[in-house]
Formats: sequence, structure tokens, C-alpha cells
Amino acid sequence: MDQHRLRKRSHNINEPEKNGKPRMFKISSTLIAMLNVLPKQNELIFGGQNPRNFGRIFAKYRKRIAFKLQNLRLKRISFHTFRHWKATMEYHKTKDILHVMEMLGHRDIKTTLIYTQLIHFENDEWHSATAKTTEEAAKLVNAGFEYVCTTPENIMLFRKRK
Repeated sequence: MDQHRLRKRSHNINEPEKNGKPRMFKISSTLIAMLNVLPKQNELIFGGQNPRNFGRIFAKYRKRIAFKLQNLRLKRISFHTFRHWKATMEYHKTKDILHVMEMLGHRDIKTTLIYTQLIHFENDEWHSATAKTTEEAAKLVNAGFEYVCTTPENIMLFRKRK
């Protein structure tokens, strides 16, 4: 990933694995800030290293943390675990399996169904928030709240799962 892509807040995957579809991701400003503090030897964020090295480094740190925290279950976490989690959370949020399929770059819906664990979330508790102005409402939407309704006093009500 190069600095030009960071300025555009996007990342292209042009050659996905396993015959997936090419796609572009938006990148949050928080992630950009985290990437910018990494030590760099050239224009590329990760220095043009072989991606397989990341897996080995991740495994090394994962093992060290599992030992330090005395939680061997941490050793079972992989990059693919995060992909499954993201797909499941995105499906839970949108209830749109086609959106998740597009996000993952799958060509076949059957593959997406493997990734999205159709689990029942029993926690129906919500965070509630109100907004009186458009600016306040925009901040809530950007923070993940969903619009519910507007009261007769022109106060907008929002909610987000806990």
C-alpha cells in the first residue's frame, strides 16, 4: 500500500486469492494514522515484503501473547478468523447477504454462506442518543447509530446495539 492510496483513503485488491473478484476498500482515518506511525524504509507502507512473512510474524506474536496471558485459545486466532468475524458482523448489521458477498469478493453465494455464521444475537440492548441539529445527527450516524424517528419537538432519536 503506498502513500497515494492513503491520501485517497482507499486500497485496491487487484489480484485476490482463489479467483475472487477485484475490489476496493475504504480505509478509516484511524487506520491511516496507525499505518503512518509504522517505521518505513521506502514509499511503501510494508516495504514490499513477502506477504507470507506477515503470517509468520503474526504467529510468533500470537504465541507470545497466549503464553503471557495464559490463554492458549488465542493461538487458534488467524487472519482468517478476522475475515469470518467481519463477515458475520456485517451480515448481522445489514441482513444483506449479497452485500457481504460483494465485500468479501466472492463469486458464489455458497462461499459467502460459509463465512457468515448465521448466529442469533440475544442481546437486544441498545445505546440511545438524540440530536437537535443536522450536524449532531451526522456525528451519530458516523459513529454507527441508526436513525429511529423524530419527536414532535423536532428531536431526532438514534440507536446502536450495545
